[in-house]
Amino acid sequence: MLADSLGCQLAVATSLINRGISSPDEAAAFLKPSLAHVRSPFLMKDVDRAVERILLAIRRGEKVLIFGDYDMDGITATAVLVEFLAYLDADVHYYIPNRLTEGYGLTRDHVEKHAMPDGISLIITVDCGITSFDAVSAARRAGIDVIITDHHETPPLMPEAFAVLNPKQPDCTSGFSWLAGVGVAFNLVIALRKRLRDEGFWNNRPEPNLKAACDLVALGTVADMVPLVEENRIYVKAGLEVLASDVRPGVNALLDVCNMLNRPLDTRDLAFKLAPRVNAAGRLTHGSIALRLLTTSNMETAHAIAKELNQENTRRQKIENRILSEIVQHLENNPELLEQRALVLDQEGWHQGVIGIVASRLVDRYYRPVVLIAVADGIGKGSARTPDGFDLYEGLKGCAQYLKKFGGHKAAAGITLRAEDIPAFRRDFEKIVCQKTTPEDFVPKLIIDGEISASDVSPELADELEALAPFGTGNQEPLFMLSDLDVLSARVVGAHHLQMRLRPSNSPKADQTRPFDAILFNAPAADCNPPPKRFHRIACHVRWNRWPPSAAGGLRPGGRDRKSIQLVIKDFLAARSDRIVENV
Repeated sequence: MLADSLGCQLAVATSLINRGISSPDEAAAFLKPSLAHVRSPFLMKDVDRAVERILLAIRRGEKVLIFGDYDMDGITATAVLVEFLAYLDADVHYYIPNRLTEGYGLTRDHVEKHAMPDGISLIITVDCGITSFDAVSAARRAGIDVIITDHHETPPLMPEAFAVLNPKQPDCTSGFSWLAGVGVAFNLVIALRKRLRDEGFWNNRPEPNLKAACDLVALGTVADMVPLVEENRIYVKAGLEVLASDVRPGVNALLDVCNMLNRPLDTRDLAFKLAPRVNAAGRLTHGSIALRLLTTSNMETAHAIAKELNQENTRRQKIENRILSEIVQHLENNPELLEQRALVLDQEGWHQGVIGIVASRLVDRYYRPVVLIAVADGIGKGSARTPDGFDLYEGLKGCAQYLKKFGGHKAAAGITLRAEDIPAFRRDFEKIVCQKTTPEDFVPKLIIDGEISASDVSPELADELEALAPFGTGNQEPLFMLSDLDVLSARVVGAHHLQMRLRPSNSPKADQTRPFDAILFNAPAADCNPPPKRFHRIACHVRWNRWPPSAAGGLRPGGRDRKSIQLVIKDFLAARSDRIVENV
């Protein structure tokens, strides 16, 4: 039995088995992810060619351009390559396109108007390029080599680049298909360091410890919501350790504006605190602002940029909430739209930089594929999101005749089309969704790892569950069912969160069972006024809730975080029902 072999709680062993980890050896590797266990980057197709071309460029003193993307994944990938090549004394430059005026990806204009006049002889794309056929052809004609590093779904034919590093290529057998764009770029850096080590390059200068770049890899990987499995899990675990050391001024400044200094970080902090602020630059102004934040060594500069991004994030939230409110009102006024299995909505005046976030929020609310299209000057630029159960990229391929361009993943994509083609696209996309899915595919489900009793909730359980982190896509935080709990007290905190004290209903009055702290985030108003007096069962996470020992005065020297166990409720039943789906 796995629990006996590991000496762990049964609930933890069950959670491991639910994640496909059934042997003690697999569990040991999962519970203690190590950079020593990452596979060779040379398993990836074309890595050898890319390494040789980059080192040749450095030896010749050629100008190298890193062409990135404006989101967190692209910005961190750009930073990883720029920092490493600069350490090698390469003549390295970078370019982040403007989302609103230039759009996504390397284009012929970028080659002809920027790379050629600037004397660039090697372009390395990060988190983009896999569909940049015209740009690569223009570069070849100009004598510029292009190395593509990307992780998006691949077209049937590849651009004729000098090298293409994309683990999703059918003939790439590396097994790195889960990597984010920053993960692919990081593997290229690992390969460069290894080749230089073999050549004795590091005999004359300190060899860099690449763990120091894992903070960037973790930020980009978590923000892009790729599965936290295999190498991704290792990189994020290492990155969280680096982030805790406050070595990067830009990240330290971001934590300061988020009021998150002097506290441990987890993937939720990266996804919901840091990433939105970094992404705000690319959404509303220019992604190069965020790149400067992450690469500056000056703390004063870092704080100035962090404050700017914080303000931009606040502006982004206001725009996002306005668009979301408009759409929800429109759907309430036109309920027949919700009879469709997919939502395809378009509007002039929508901000192109935020509709992807709004689409994600609509997926959470209505649990179906959503495509939002911002229309300007007869052209629609859209963002598409979907819950599990539908392959978005394949669905868009079925509508390719209406799309000027598209690209992305199974769960997220971007499209460009003529405004006049939107009605036909909406019709055919709905048909494809109906053909590929059933109504049951879009019924929200809670996947329960197992049922636990009140006596199972203990410091030991909280500690062991914490060892399963980092949590995210592909490794969700374990969710458990607890039954028959009385609500001893309840109050609303932070305007929308219901904070409670719970105790097992069957505890005799004389029982000294310590009550549980519990919280229901973003509780609907109906659940707060009045709050439930008893839960028949709840679906919850079991976490440590930590806070600094002197919240008002800052950390004292040698001070340690205080902590208490908290149940984080995802769903509940005040009466008997079958709403919670169990997967024990």
